[in-house]
Amino acid sequence: MSDPNAIQPSELDQLPDRDPEETAEWQASLDAVAKAAGPHRAAYLMRRTLERAEGNGIALPKLLETDYVNTIPTAAEPSAPGDEEMERKITAWNRWNAAAMVTRGSKYGVGGHIATFASAAWLYETGFNHFFKGKEADGSGDQLYIQGHASPGIYARAFLDGRLDEQQLDNFRRESGGNGLPSYPHPRRLPWLWEFPTVSMGLGPLSAIYQARFNRYLTARGIKDVSDSHVWAFLGDGEMDEPESTAALALASREGLDNLTFVINCNLQRLDGPVRANFKIVQELEAQFRGAGWNVVKSLWGNAWDELFRLDTTGALVRRLREVPDAQVQTYQTRDAAYIRQDFFGKDPALVEMAKLLSDDKILECFHLSRGGHEARKVYAAYKAAVEFKGAPTVILAQTVKGHTLGQGFASKNANHQMKKLTVDEFKTMRDLLELPIKDSDFVDGVVPYGHPGADSPEVRYLQERRAALGGPAPARRVHPVAPLPAPAEKAFASFDKGSGTQNVATTMAFVRLIKDLVRDKETGKRWVPIVPDEARTFGMESLFPSLGIYSPKGQTYEPVDRDQLMYYKEAQNGQILNEGITEAGSMADFIAASTAYATHGEAMIPFYIFYSMFGWQRTADQMWQLGDQLGRGFLVGATAGRTTLTGEGLQHADGHSPVIAATNPAALTYDPAFAYEVATIVRDGIRRMYGEAAPGEDPNVFYYLTVYNEPLPQPAKPSGPGIDEGVVKGLYRFNTAESAGLSPAANAARIQLLGSGTAIHWVLKAQRMLAEEWGVAADVWSATSWTELRRDALEADAGLLRGEERVSYVRQALHGAEGPVLAVSDYMRQVPDQIAQWVEQDWSSLGADGFGLSDTREGARRHFGVDAESVVVAALAQLARRGEVKATAVKEAREKYGL
Repeated sequence: MSDPNAIQPSELDQLPDRDPEETAEWQASLDAVAKAAGPHRAAYLMRRTLERAEGNGIALPKLLETDYVNTIPTAAEPSAPGDEEMERKITAWNRWNAAAMVTRGSKYGVGGHIATFASAAWLYETGFNHFFKGKEADGSGDQLYIQGHASPGIYARAFLDGRLDEQQLDNFRRESGGNGLPSYPHPRRLPWLWEFPTVSMGLGPLSAIYQARFNRYLTARGIKDVSDSHVWAFLGDGEMDEPESTAALALASREGLDNLTFVINCNLQRLDGPVRANFKIVQELEAQFRGAGWNVVKSLWGNAWDELFRLDTTGALVRRLREVPDAQVQTYQTRDAAYIRQDFFGKDPALVEMAKLLSDDKILECFHLSRGGHEARKVYAAYKAAVEFKGAPTVILAQTVKGHTLGQGFASKNANHQMKKLTVDEFKTMRDLLELPIKDSDFVDGVVPYGHPGADSPEVRYLQERRAALGGPAPARRVHPVAPLPAPAEKAFASFDKGSGTQNVATTMAFVRLIKDLVRDKETGKRWVPIVPDEARTFGMESLFPSLGIYSPKGQTYEPVDRDQLMYYKEAQNGQILNEGITEAGSMADFIAASTAYATHGEAMIPFYIFYSMFGWQRTADQMWQLGDQLGRGFLVGATAGRTTLTGEGLQHADGHSPVIAATNPAALTYDPAFAYEVATIVRDGIRRMYGEAAPGEDPNVFYYLTVYNEPLPQPAKPSGPGIDEGVVKGLYRFNTAESAGLSPAANAARIQLLGSGTAIHWVLKAQRMLAEEWGVAADVWSATSWTELRRDALEADAGLLRGEERVSYVRQALHGAEGPVLAVSDYMRQVPDQIAQWVEQDWSSLGADGFGLSDTREGARRHFGVDAESVVVAALAQLARRGEVKATAVKEAREKYGL
């Protein structure tokens, strides 16, 4: 008997039931169906009803999963244009050459991957033949994020197309000779072919989303209409485990990026085994993407399954497909018909009866070969549905077999990702399966031959005609011949040369003030792309909100709470600022898209991304490498920099190491400017190098990393005299001497050279005065704007000497003859200034903030790390005492005097 006091379901619903009788009738109907036809029929009717409601725009929660069948049934597939037989031949040649290239390279031990492209071949070939727009199409063409491990198949197609030759294929993964091919998509190594480096898994899908969004940004701002460009990201189902792969799914749906398609190759395998051994990765991904608001198209089964679905009058087959875990599906791929009859069909009486109607050949065809991702018509239908869908991005979940057509020794084997070659006999079996005209005699000395039907063959002509109709070869990277950007007005930079007088200004604020002037420039102002991860107010950038606007595809649909204030929060469809919320990864993906627009779209954009320095390189260094790989240009700005400048925040905010990480990236020019005029000088030179007229030998494909500080201090005027700008850019110049600082040292005073970078220069200047006034020591002060650039120049000089060139490094030239030892001081770990120690002819010593950060005042933190002015004085005296230039007792006296 039911409890009369129990809460009834209707009581849990906050929506009033206006017609309880009608509700009861619906519920009774559902009960009747379940009783008469079974719960599976009732569930089927409910799903179809919910789908109809969704299709009619009735607001209901969306279904997160559909049955484990194709979204587009065979009867609804559109007719694919073109010559399907010709496309089959082209795909066969590409399959062969991809496998041959990796196998031939295996004798050098360089590795390679065969199985990935074998599973995904039709996913690429269908796109190349019918969908992917080239660079000669209207706008900028499509952007293709190719799955890294599928690169052999892309090289094979370029070989068939005549863009690569046999020698280049033979140099796959052997680049040092100058005519080789990189293992994976890499614009820096093969810049005419690859646009996007993708093999650092997870970064490709994240970047693709922000690329699609940046395309919309360019169009909305009137820079260039790229509304015809479509972004395609090819991913493996195993790659979707990377958190970056799904980090921005909600952004893509929220902004309606229907110019974006993910194609996930669901071969159910990752590098060591099944992706979801005990579960179903396709269903998991479908729920994830649907929940995020994406359109989902599943292409799972080939035409051979049509007969089985027609026989499934009870739904038993669909139920069984839904319940079998992925690892068991993989097992079916390798077992005979008897095993499949027993294990798959034998679990349900209705399936046992179905299996009696199927031959062993039919069962093997279905379970071994027939997958939606292996049939051109299925893939074409999915792609067509994707590009025609409006209002949301689309993900295509295409089921394939990893190692397809490579033989049973490869197909679905757990180890096939690590298998690098086929035997001659396996190649001959593959040749027969693909129906290629390759003779046994073509295998000379056991070496598998490359196959090519001839430059004027029907296959090659067809391939080239299809690409011509779609706008030229793909993938392709083009750096359009655009004129260098005119230099911004000099007054924007010159205003910083005067200093700030009595006003205290932090270098973070100096940078923001510079940007405010630069975005007003008539020629280049619109090309600046300010990027910030929800910290604009921290960095003093809120004044840019009303003048530039924050980009939003919806504009501003509300009245901001601060509308009556001067610096109100303004969103606009043509907004210039990209305020990404709390996502450094998303901000970096923005930066990469903007920094490479000069190649992707033929439009030079000048992005700057400002962030807490602690949360830049430490958190997203892999994306900084991606940025360098993709030849990006722009300014990364690590604000609130240093280990001791951000008072009270403590360990997790105290950056003492970002310049060390940045120094590992060859494309990053790392600067730690001390003064506002140094910031201006570096930015001006960066604009010239990256966007203007680079000097001979200068690579414009670099990006700048500047550390700036939140500590307001007096900003001095730029020193007069020659070589200051050169020194700022190269990394070192003498800021003053004891004499020019008005300290009047004695003629025989001991002398030391103090080198400081960033905010440390202020402790050094205080120490300079203390040394003179309290200890009679003369100190010259140098500003080291870039320890890393000094080191790189010295390394290049050393390499030149080995080649017989007479060259002296800049740091040797600058410090040559400087009297006394050198003491370098930084707000970073000592490893940062120690980069140049071996090239300094004087005795060397350094101070830095090594160890973990801590919460304290600036003064307390600096005393803790031993980098404050008093510590600098004691370290300087100790260095001079070791040389016998001051009394040894002076060191003890100083320690006691300053309480160290």
